[in-house]
Formats: sequence, structure tokens, C-alpha cells
Amino acid sequence: MYVFSVNATARIPRAAVPEGKIMPFMVYINFADLFGAEQLCKIYLMQAGFTEVHIEKRKLFSQQMLEDEQLLLTDPALKEALESGYMIRMFDEEDELH
Repeated sequence: MYVFSVNATARIPRAAVPEGKIMPFMVYINFADLFGAEQLCKIYLMQAGFTEVHIEKRKLFSQQMLEDEQLLLTDPALKEALESGYMIRMFDEEDELH
């Protein structure tokens, strides 16, 4: 499982996101290979109507972390990605990325 910090540009206008606006995302991909996970990250964002996808940071979750029930309770996005294969969270200007 990988999590990516990503910036992508809106290709089409969406609710509260005008065309051309660069938006920050956290994208969880449940895939064993880094190259494959990066490609899936880009594809999922392009399917969602974004382009110019730039991966800023990458993090690999160890198997031990994925089995940590406390971590799964505190990070629902991680849990969803484990169940469905991926999860995309878009941030707005009011959210803080750390």
C-alpha cells in the first residue's frame, strides 16, 4: 500500500473547483509495486477529471502498519483503500496538509 501527496489541475469545472485550478490530493493505492501504484494514481485522477498530475511525496505502508487496528481506526482513508483498492481525498484551501 502506498500513499501519495499529489497536485493536479482540474481539466473540467467541478463543484467549487474551476477549470485550471491546481488542487492538492492524498491518494492511497493498494498495490505492491511503486511504479504500478504511481501509474494507477495518475489514471484515477485523470478519470476524475484532472490532468498535469504531479506526485510530490510517496510513502509505503508496511504490512505491520496495515494490520494495526488502531491505525485503521484513526485513518479511515487507509481502511477504505484496503477494502476497495484505492482512495482519493481532495483538499481545499481550508484544509492543512502536513
